[in-house]
Amino acid sequence: MNPTITDWRGKRVWLVGASSGIGAAIARELAGRGARLALSARRADKLQALGLADALLLPCDATDSASLAAARKGLLAAWGGVDLVIYLAGDYVPMGADNFDLALAEQVLAVNFNGALRLAATVLPDLLAGGGIAFVASVAGYRGLPKALCYGPGKAALIHFAEVLHLDLAPKGIGVWVINPGFVATQLTAKNDFAMPALLTPEQAAIAAVDGFKSANFEIHFPKRFSRLLKLLALLPYRWYFPLIRRLTGG
Repeated sequence: MNPTITDWRGKRVWLVGASSGIGAAIARELAGRGARLALSARRADKLQALGLADALLLPCDATDSASLAAARKGLLAAWGGVDLVIYLAGDYVPMGADNFDLALAEQVLAVNFNGALRLAATVLPDLLAGGGIAFVASVAGYRGLPKALCYGPGKAALIHFAEVLHLDLAPKGIGVWVINPGFVATQLTAKNDFAMPALLTPEQAAIAAVDGFKSANFEIHFPKRFSRLLKLLALLPYRWYFPLIRRLTGG
């Protein structure tokens, strides 16, 4: 089981990938609940534009280990430690076999999965009992979906990585969470050319994500009416799953 977090006042939280979308919304939500925030993204101006005057700004590139290490050094110099680290950096490009682009796929995976590995390697020595690390993955990581040829595999790998990390750290009282949102209206999902069921605003997603830490659950998933359906579909044998997904998505 994970630790529960119900009172955010004074909690030292480092958000990596906080400049836009869900990351920016979670930063504002946590600020409103009294957390002490360290915010990271590649562009310092976008972090400043959030207007969170008391936040510690640590610009860095999540795909670069040296850059993450420098940000961690700044965080420890300012705070002396950290209670919770959340990996929010993400990229998305709709892709299928007919437009498979290897360089682009590797770029998406570098952000969605390899960056999370690099962050974990950077902060593992700093994680404390009662706190821990959380990764924003996606319900697209549950099982193969159309147009997710590079996005889905990275999110699936991230979920698996978090599961294994949880097995290792839970006995020490250190939490590992995976946050699996459904569709959220961001610049990334604006690339989709199909209707997105149960679409949330970033603010709605942020509230659901932060409230999820109240339970001791490993997974925080939302909106439930959509994520539970995908969980059910993921249980089907392939001979049923593939035709049903094609029918549901028009593929």
